[in-house]
Formats: sequence, C-alpha cells, structure tokens
Amino acid sequence: MKANTRLFGEIDIAQERIITLKEGIIGFPELRQFALIHDKEKKEKGKIMWLQSMNDAAFAMPVLNPLEVIPSYHPTISEENYKMLGKLSSEDIFVLVTITVPKNIQKMSVNLKAPFVINMNNMEGAQIIVEDDYPVKYMIYELLQQGKAENGKKAGE
Repeated sequence: MKANTRLFGEIDIAQERIITLKEGIIGFPELRQFALIHDKEKKEKGKIMWLQSMNDAAFAMPVLNPLEVIPSYHPTISEENYKMLGKLSSEDIFVLVTITVPKNIQKMSVNLKAPFVINMNNMEGAQIIVEDDYPVKYMIYELLQQGKAENGKKAGE
C-alpha cells in the first residue's frame, strides 16, 4: 500500500504492517489506521519511531518503547481493555508511548499514563489510560543522553 506522508514523502507499507486502533487515539477518534515508521537514515533501528496515520498524511507522532527509558514500566491494564485487544499472550503485546518535544528539548517527555497497547498477532490496538499512578509527563531528555553516551562507549571499546 502506498501512502503519502508529510514527514516521509511517499512510502510503501505492507498491508499486514498496518496497525488498527479500533477507537482511534485520544483527541483524534477518527484516525484508526497507522504504520510504525523507523528513521531510515539510521543504519539500525533507533529508539524513536513515528506512528504515521494512514487516514491523514499530515498526522504523525513520535513514539518510543517505554522500556527504553524506564525498564520497570509494567502498567496495569483492565480486563475490559485486554478483551478489546483480542486473544493475547505476553509475546504478542507491544507497548508504545507518545513523546512530546517542546521548544526547549531538555523538557522532552513521554506519556506513561496513556500508552498504545498493540496486539502484534492481529495488528489491533488501543490507546489505554492505565490504572497505575504513572505520569503524563515523564522527562526523558537526560535518560536518552545517557543512553547515547553508553552506546558510544560500547562502540569505542
């Protein structure tokens, strides 16, 4: 499937890689089909990805696997939300959180309160408000900088 995007131009996305969010996303319930885009400029997959709407070429949001910045992140998801995602096993779950990048990049944060939970088995998911006391704005700039420094040390060893 070909998609025109504001950030990436025209891209090819295999139909089986399209993620369907049955209820859309918070604030944009009409946007239901997305592709996960990695930065093609990097030789390896980076930590930051883009959730590109297939319904609106202008809509893409930066996302991140929360375990990259907070390894202990294990949100509690209600039974009702689990049922909405279809039959799941722990291997099928993929969680992403949105990144907010303000003008002052040092105030970059992720939303740990409303992650995207995706069933990779059927490529269906939902943005879920978790029951835990996770913050909506969890600052990550320093954590990402530390990760870059550690990766640089490993590469130079």
